[in-house]
Amino acid sequence: MAFARKRILVTGGAGFLGSHLCDRLVNLGHDVLCVDNYFTGRRENIAHLLDHANFETMRHDITFPLYVEVDEIYNLACPASPVHYQFDPVQTTKTSVLGAINSLGLAKRVKAKIMQASTSEVYGDPEQHPQREDYRGHVNPIGPRACYDEGKRAAETLFFDYHRQHRVRIKVVRIFNTYGPRMHPEDGRVVSNFIVQALRGEDITVFGTGNQTRAFCFVSDLIEGFVRMMETGDDVVGPINLGNPHEIPVRELAERILAKIGSKSKLVFKKLPTDDPVQRCPDIGLARLTLDWEPKIGLDEGLDRTIAYFDGLLKRNEIVA
Repeated sequence: MAFARKRILVTGGAGFLGSHLCDRLVNLGHDVLCVDNYFTGRRENIAHLLDHANFETMRHDITFPLYVEVDEIYNLACPASPVHYQFDPVQTTKTSVLGAINSLGLAKRVKAKIMQASTSEVYGDPEQHPQREDYRGHVNPIGPRACYDEGKRAAETLFFDYHRQHRVRIKVVRIFNTYGPRMHPEDGRVVSNFIVQALRGEDITVFGTGNQTRAFCFVSDLIEGFVRMMETGDDVVGPINLGNPHEIPVRELAERILAKIGSKSKLVFKKLPTDDPVQRCPDIGLARLTLDWEPKIGLDEGLDRTIAYFDGLLKRNEIVA
């Protein structure tokens, strides 16, 4: 079958996930337009792509309409860590909701296929474990995390309403904890936090008892899931969970990182933030069945790659030591 070169828009394309997706799409030979307002995205994440003839970038805030001609859209634009999305919660909600409206409006106009990067946060602090796609969640709509949780839930609503009302070809994936090179060093997520603190020789900040569990998916595995989802037929819309189904307590993660780095940092325990989930782990049965997808990179290998990335940043003085 001949290769079909596509014009592909990636909103939030200079972010952690977006930049890896741009890498993948450029390497596949597609024409890629990266759009980002650089609130959390960073130009250095995509600097290596700027000389590619099939890559271009545009500074643009997706809360405003965008007029381009594309065949596919990956909508990733939204700060995804509590530190960043709680900095300006009103803007976070706007990015999810208005960003979805503008992206869907564009898809409707140019008849593009569009994928929404949703989140496991739509499940809130779940009462079902592991979480399946038919679980409707346990979310506090007025809490400090609601700007992100409810913003993403509203975006899913918009995607399915555009699909039903306007026959827009949609895909919705729900992303569980993902990590790897190009994570923002100050994003407040446990993997980047623990690694940077351990490399600096600082105390490791563990919220709660550390017995709460998370399941961590390496970024290359997640991007593979994105591409497979976009390649499915129009009858597959989702939502589909993408994440690693193997849980680990947060405290064990910290201890594993300390051992890998050989750090003498001490664990310091602080109060668990409001509405922070006790358990978060995907049921990926639907992804296995529909996409023939599951994570391939084990936690040890993924941590080694991520530690090497942050160690390089520190040695180059690209983050404050």
